[in-house]
Amino acid sequence: MRPSEILIKPILTEKANAQQDTLRRYAFKVARKANKLEIKKAIESFYGVTVTNVNTSVSPGKNKSRFTKAGVISGRKPSYKKAFVTVAEGENIDLYSNI
Repeated sequence: MRPSEILIKPILTEKANAQQDTLRRYAFKVARKANKLEIKKAIESFYGVTVTNVNTSVSPGKNKSRFTKAGVISGRKPSYKKAFVTVAEGENIDLYSNI
C-alpha cells in the first residue's frame, strides 16, 4: 500500500490537540487493513519525522436515526481505524500547513 492509501486524514479534536502539545502524540484515521509497521513507514516518509510508537484502535460503526417530515430515517455510520503515533523528542508534525 502507498502512504497516501494508508493515511486517510488527521484527527483534529481538542483531545488530540492536547496530546500533540504534551505527549507528542498525533491521531490519524487510517485504512482498516494497515498494520502498525505500514503506518510507521507511511508517517515517516510522508512527514519526515522519526516515529517511536504506534498504537491503533478500531472504532465500531453506530446506528443513527433522525426525525424528518417524512418520518424516521435510520442509517449506519461506518467503522474506522485510528492510529495514535508518538514522534521522537524534539520533532513535531505541522498538520495545519496545508489548510
